Amino acid sequence: MPPSLFDLSNRVAVVIGGTSGIGRTLALGLAEAGADVVVTGRRQPLVDEIANDVEALGRRTLRLAADVDDTASLERLRDGCLAEFGQIDIMLCAAGITRRVASLAMSDAEWSRIVETNLTGTFRACRVFGAPMVERRTGRIITIASLSSFVGFYEVSAYTASKAGVTGLTRALAVEWAPFNVTVNAIAPGVFKTDLNAMLLDSPRGQELLMRTPMRRFGTLRDLVGAAVFLASDASAFVTGQVLAVDGGFLASGVNQ
Repeated sequence: MPPSLFDLSNRVAVVIGGTSGIGRTLALGLAEAGADVVVTGRRQPLVDEIANDVEALGRRTLRLAADVDDTASLERLRDGCLAEFGQIDIMLCAAGITRRVASLAMSDAEWSRIVETNLTGTFRACRVFGAPMVERRTGRIITIASLSSFVGFYEVSAYTASKAGVTGLTRALAVEWAPFNVTVNAIAPGVFKTDLNAMLLDSPRGQELLMRTPMRRFGTLRDLVGAAVFLASDASAFVTGQVLAVDGGFLASGVNQ
């Protein structure tokens, strides 16, 4: 029986911003699909913790902290992975931050901090890990977009601008690197309940988001795993420059009642 198109055995994946939330769930999902997964973030204790979880699934990993705001740390991570595994097949960048603040009250520093991490940080990760993929002429890059890549949300202008930028970056890199068999795609999560936004989703704003979601529920992080495995696998060999929304129908919705 031929191997599944979704089998990630003998692949090496790097997940940046993978020690919590969406990144953590996707990292473990890639490991469950067969990949050896190196998961990184800024805090070494959390890197060690998720590495233990990857190893518990029978996969290999490394314990190297890195920060998307620090190119040198990303290069050390890349070089460590290549030294240990000899290849990097998949890179998923899930690092991101947000803050709700009225645009007229937002400082230049706060705007720059969010855009620097979400957009420029994603570019750094793609550039650092895309280089060996282009040289090897194969690879899968997955970025994390957002509903706010497509629609505006109240009092999160910097986050919205940064995530709209991520979708543009994803398409641009996809076109540039397609001749090298390196695909670049994004996942746009809908409304997912995490430790960071639980209070928000229990508020009237959360109820408005729920009303606008045709499936009438918030996503669970496991709902994102299939999209990540698809975009990392041979099943998506002819898919590049796309933004895959996993949103319960939010972006398709007009009037729901």
